[in-house]
Amino acid sequence: MKILVTGGAGFIGSNFIRHILTTERDVSVVNFDKLTYAGNLENLRDVENDSRYTFVKGDIADAAAVDAVMKGVDAVVNYAAETHVDRSIMDPKAFLATDIMGTWTLLEAVRRHNIPRMIQISTDEVFGEIMEGEADEQAPFRPRSPYAAAKAGGDLLCAAFHETYKTPVIVTHACNIYGPYHYPEKLIPLAITNLLEGKPVPLYGDGSQIREWMHVSDHCRAIAEVLRRGKSGEVYNIGTGERISNLELLQRIAAILGKDESAIHRVADRPGHDRRYALSHQKVSSELGWKPSKTLAEGLPETVAWYREHESWWRPLKSGEYLEYYRKQYKVRDAA
Repeated sequence: MKILVTGGAGFIGSNFIRHILTTERDVSVVNFDKLTYAGNLENLRDVENDSRYTFVKGDIADAAAVDAVMKGVDAVVNYAAETHVDRSIMDPKAFLATDIMGTWTLLEAVRRHNIPRMIQISTDEVFGEIMEGEADEQAPFRPRSPYAAAKAGGDLLCAAFHETYKTPVIVTHACNIYGPYHYPEKLIPLAITNLLEGKPVPLYGDGSQIREWMHVSDHCRAIAEVLRRGKSGEVYNIGTGERISNLELLQRIAAILGKDESAIHRVADRPGHDRRYALSHQKVSSELGWKPSKTLAEGLPETVAWYREHESWWRPLKSGEYLEYYRKQYKVRDAA
């Protein structure tokens, strides 16, 4: 099987490529990535010499480039996306271009080239705040940030292409994912690396926002199962049911690193900040037999240890554009 993984140089995509090359022998992977700020080929340095792996630089919104890499492909797994909510609030345009128009470009190419399968990787944020209970696959979309709206738009295009053209696409929605190679603007790697540097960790508002967490290895296993046995036109939620507040999460990370709560620095909350996410993953468990295997109590210390041992990977990322971006953010939003 030849798999085209878009956005494969990013956090989740690179972990999936490593997973599929490790667990499947009769597979080849083409990594198609634009290499934006969050795309990093260092994430895949350990597999770059594998004869089954090829990297092609390109943009999923570029129809000609997409057409060129579709030849001979058996499946497309679309990880390519702009994902950082703060950035979407500051400048939504890139999110619309990649998450909507890029998805459309892929769908058109899959249709033209008669690709047997496409997996759209999406987020629980399309459902907006779930203040009670859990969102199943039939829950309405209520996005509350430009990022979530852009992902919802791409997901709706997938559903429309399946209904109109019978395009063999499957949509997955996942909860928050963490683990190695996570770009350090996100909550967990930002907290870990800041604490390792002796810097405070920013916390939006009162920190009572509830998030559901899954280790990236569990998400990789889920996507591999959807790729093998998922049904075209279906939607699968991928979650764990393990939900804690942002404040408690940061307290756990601080404790692992021998720090106390004084390291947590409260800043003004961001606009439209969802209070609670919650996914039902009953469908993927009952129909495909997938279940999460790594709890936060297991995965979080492992992740902290990875960042402690891979300072040469993350330290260069926390300079230049990255530092300037956060310096501006927290100067503006710093609470009195």
